[in-house]
Amino acid sequence: MKNFNPKLIACACIFFQCIFSTVQAFVPSSCSRVVNPFGTPTSSSIVLKRERIILASDFSEEIKKSDISFDDELSEDELQLLRQKDPIGYLINDIKKLDINAVINTAVLVGVAVAVLSRLATVDSAIMRGWTTSEMAVRIPIDNWNDYSAILDKSPLSTKAITSATVYTIGDFIAQASEGVKIGEIDRPRILRSLLAGLIGHGPLSHIWYDASEHLFDDVLRLDPNQWWTVIPKVAIDQATWGPFWNNTYILLLGLMKRDSLMSIWNEVKRTTIPLIVSGLKLWPLAHVVTYGLVPVENRLLWVDLVEIIWVTILATAAAGGESSGHGVSVKEDESS
Repeated sequence: MKNFNPKLIACACIFFQCIFSTVQAFVPSSCSRVVNPFGTPTSSSIVLKRERIILASDFSEEIKKSDISFDDELSEDELQLLRQKDPIGYLINDIKKLDINAVINTAVLVGVAVAVLSRLATVDSAIMRGWTTSEMAVRIPIDNWNDYSAILDKSPLSTKAITSATVYTIGDFIAQASEGVKIGEIDRPRILRSLLAGLIGHGPLSHIWYDASEHLFDDVLRLDPNQWWTVIPKVAIDQATWGPFWNNTYILLLGLMKRDSLMSIWNEVKRTTIPLIVSGLKLWPLAHVVTYGLVPVENRLLWVDLVEIIWVTILATAAAGGESSGHGVSVKEDESS
């Protein structure tokens, strides 16, 4: 034994004592008294017996079983006792109470929010050293807008598609929140359908419509943009043609993505066409005075999408199954899907 360092032996003993104490907590209930390798019984231990917590103040005493179970709702005192005696059991109890859907939805929301805010805040990261807070507050929004405009000029169709997909996703999330849906009950497939409807439907089709309508107004009807009254026929044409067309296209897209029958989709189109036109008249004529009177043609889709977020939030609580907003953003889908 001369070659062994007494300090190393003492450390090894302490190490094995800690390991034994940890293992002792998971000893089956049949081992009512277990002596560790160093000859002393462990005290203040917790023995787990098949989803039940068994508290023992000392192995010299008879093991006392409690009525606490991981499957039960624990009181505050029981939770505190569990935390002190068995931190691992306390953690397991907390994990079992977690709503996995709430965790997933929260993680997605936080991840997207952090990514977007990080991108927006660092747009001037290469040149903003030494800027004051007021300079950043002025320059960052302007430079983000300039970046968006440059991307829009370079790739107008794809930029508008992504813009609509983003806005439709936000609008559907707000709609579900306005309906009283909790974070763990958010319908992710419904949000995905709205995202796809904006990406492959509203964005590209709106790009075509606003360019074509501008040609119609300027070159065919020869409406003078400098005359205030020309906004009236523009809004009327929009509400009589594009509005109903997109509403029905949106219903068709959602129905196909939900794998509804063509007859069911056709019945939904017939049921909602007139009500959607009437609902749209509550806001869209006023919004389109700005659309066709003030907003440049390349930014009209962005303006309309922003209005739709407000519109879908207003209508969410009052909407019936399958109804959507005046320009098609779903307020509440048919629950049979």
